[in-house]
Parts: sequence; structure tokens; C-alpha cells
Amino acid sequence: MNKLLEIWKSNQPVINAWLSIPNSFTAEAFGKMEWDSITIDMQHGQNDYQSSISMLQALSNSNSVPMVRVPWSEPGIIMKMLDLGVMGIIAPMINTKEDCENFVSYCYYPPIGQRSFGPMRAQLIYGQDYFNKANENVMSFAMIETKQAVENLDEIMSVPNLTGVYIGPADMSSSYGLPPKFDVREDPVFSNIKLIAQKAKEYGKIAGIHNGTTSYAKEMIGLGYKFVTILSDFRVMSSNSQKIVDEMKNQNSDKSSSSSY
Repeated sequence: MNKLLEIWKSNQPVINAWLSIPNSFTAEAFGKMEWDSITIDMQHGQNDYQSSISMLQALSNSNSVPMVRVPWSEPGIIMKMLDLGVMGIIAPMINTKEDCENFVSYCYYPPIGQRSFGPMRAQLIYGQDYFNKANENVMSFAMIETKQAVENLDEIMSVPNLTGVYIGPADMSSSYGLPPKFDVREDPVFSNIKLIAQKAKEYGKIAGIHNGTTSYAKEMIGLGYKFVTILSDFRVMSSNSQKIVDEMKNQNSDKSSSSSY
């Protein structure tokens, strides 16, 4: 049911897309690009529960595994998104072992968690035996993005049934007094990034990270990251569009300058 687990079993990285724009056509288009997984961002993206329904419906015709970053580690929205059929939850600002234990418990049915039963759309998509397969297929990723989380890294990593951790480099940078950005090379954040990959391997967890460029993402895969995201739909669209605008305006400017002689 969850092909990402098979990718990781073969020791390959998962390439993840990030959707910030609440639009089913955007989701459908990304679904045809053969991303391994596609994450709907409900925290900093413009998506909410209602817009996510049509986006997930659009992704049903793709081979990409649907995931979501929830606005917060809160049981209501986590369980509702799982009931909609997402196969993975990324929860922001997991800073302590207790934070992580609570988060993981929201993702899984008893006896290993406290997820409530009612998978209306998930059962429609994955079959009537969804309940029997859910716990072994649903993924839980705790975001490590603060100094406090790094200090509690071993305790967080030790939580049973946690699939992995996901680095938010912008928040981690600001937590250490640095400007928020992707593709960080300044210490202590860069040292943390290397440490987290090492600790994830030790604890048998998947290490994930958000990246700003493909070159940096490839470097992270070399460090041991098995779940990598490059930018988002909005950032890719806006940066490429800006390049086109700048290129065309510079061309017009060059023409104006040459005609003045």
C-alpha cells in the first residue's frame, strides 16, 4: 500500500514534492511528474482541510504517495487528514520526547496509538481492510527545527513507531540566531544536519530535509538523508517566473541602450 517503504528497503532516497498552492490542478500536474511522494503543506502553505480534499482526489490518479504537513501536532487535524487518505504526517515543532510520543500516538490505531476509527475516504481508496494495514503503512515524521529539539534528539529518536525526522532548516537557523534560509552551511546548524543524519541511522529512522537546490539535496542524500524535498510549487513557479521577467526586461534595456548611440 505504501511504496515509499519499499524504496527505503532498497536503500534508495525518496524525492518529495511540496504543494503550497491550494489547487487541485496543480496537484494533478505534479502527480503526473512521477515524484515518489507529494506533501500538501497546511502549516505555511495556503492549504486547509477543505482544499486538501480536492487535491487528494486529484492525486488519486498518480503513483505518488500523498502526505501532509499539518499546521500543528494536534490530534484532530492529524486524524482527519489520515481519514482522508494521506499516508504520511509531518508534524512541526516537535521539541521533546513527550511532544513526539503524543504526535506518534495520534497517527496510529490502538494498541500502539490512540487514533480514532473512521477512515471514510481512506477506506474507499485503500479497501475495506484499511484498518488492518494502516499501522504498518502510515508514516510519522517529527520536524526537528529548534535548538531545544536538537538537544533532545536522542530522546526524540528513541520514540517507538516514529518513522523519521524532518529538518526545517529555516526555523533551525533562526533558533540559533541566524537568518532563516535553506541550504545552510553555517555552524552550528550544518553540524546539526550532519549529526541528525548520523543519529537517524543509529536509531533506524528515516532522515528528511527541506532543500533549496537540487545540488544541495544531492549532497544531503550523500550524508544519508532518505527523504528530500526541493523548494515548493510556489517557490519554483515564482523563482522561474522572476528569471523570465528579469531576462526579458534586461533585453529591452540592452536594446534601449544600444539605440541611444
